[in-house]
Amino acid sequence: LILIGGFVQLLAGFLAFRKYDHLGGAAFLTFSALWSSFGATRVLSAAPVSGHLLDIGAGNTEGFTAGSVAFLVLNAFLIILASSFNVVLLCLTLAMELLTICFLLFTLENLSLPFEIVMLSILSIICFYGATASLSNCMFGKDLLLMGPPLLTVQSSKKDREDPLPCVCPKSHLTSGLRTIAELLNTGAVCGVPTDTVYALAASCKHPQAIEKVYRIKDRPQEKPICIFISNLEQLRAAAPPISPLLWEFMENVYPGGIGCIIRKGEWLKKLGVGAGYSRVGTQDSIMIRVPDLTVLVHLIDMTGPLAITSANPSGEVDSTHHDMVISRLGHKLEGVLCDGESDEVVASTVVNCTKIDESGITIVREGCIPAGKVMQIFERVKSR
Repeated sequence: LILIGGFVQLLAGFLAFRKYDHLGGAAFLTFSALWSSFGATRVLSAAPVSGHLLDIGAGNTEGFTAGSVAFLVLNAFLIILASSFNVVLLCLTLAMELLTICFLLFTLENLSLPFEIVMLSILSIICFYGATASLSNCMFGKDLLLMGPPLLTVQSSKKDREDPLPCVCPKSHLTSGLRTIAELLNTGAVCGVPTDTVYALAASCKHPQAIEKVYRIKDRPQEKPICIFISNLEQLRAAAPPISPLLWEFMENVYPGGIGCIIRKGEWLKKLGVGAGYSRVGTQDSIMIRVPDLTVLVHLIDMTGPLAITSANPSGEVDSTHHDMVISRLGHKLEGVLCDGESDEVVASTVVNCTKIDESGITIVREGCIPAGKVMQIFERVKSR
């Protein structure tokens, strides 16, 4: 019985450590040592031969007494820690403290048998209930047997959290989060959004004042144009821009993806849904259009219409590759940030000038996540058809 009890406590401690429950593991390993020491000493000392060999008697118990006191002190710390977990663990540590007192009284030859029986009975009941509750709750994933609430709680858990976020920061995987950002954009706000490359600042093309705000937020030079994102190539077809078959074929091979095409600007942009922001996107003669390969952003554009997009970083600084970077760098200037974790790329898109694609081919304006060589391979393959 002694060996079984000590082994069970040792096994419980091992399993607790495997589950990264360091308090439970330390408690059960301590209980295993105490249980084995007390039980073995108590039983062996009662036997004539082993009691004589152990030489436990008056004047020979200093070591056992010191060990009992050490267990009392150690378990006192476990009691304090257990009070912050649940009632059952607290009761178990209290019962072990009483059992340690029994051990101490035994070494001092003042232990009464009724007291020892009562303490061991209490400990057995608590151990049985705790083991049954833990197993059943773990197996069924529900609190079928109550373990009790913690008696000590940390009141500063909410107060000591980091400062509140400077803007609305919903999660991208939530429909409600997507709607929140879409509503902000539709009312003229500027928000940080994930793309298939790096994070970007987005403003609705229906609100030119929002596009102007993007320039102020980034300290972006006015001579640098802002591109637009659409959700699919069919939107562009419906606007019927004067695009040659070669350019259509090229865009079909690069969209959706990390390549933006600069094409000639025209009134067809208003059919696309650019609206009042016509004069604030692109240059006077051209506009860069991209179809992102990111589902959440495509859904957002379907809810808002074309978005004016530029990278979410102060002008001249590195791109933002996580929503935390956007929040920390520009969050105080934005109305919202759609949080999507790490970006798929560490650099922005590749920009290709296609305004003279039929006359002299394409020109790489900026090499980004798609290598220039790969872009040219796509173009040559399309052209050869």
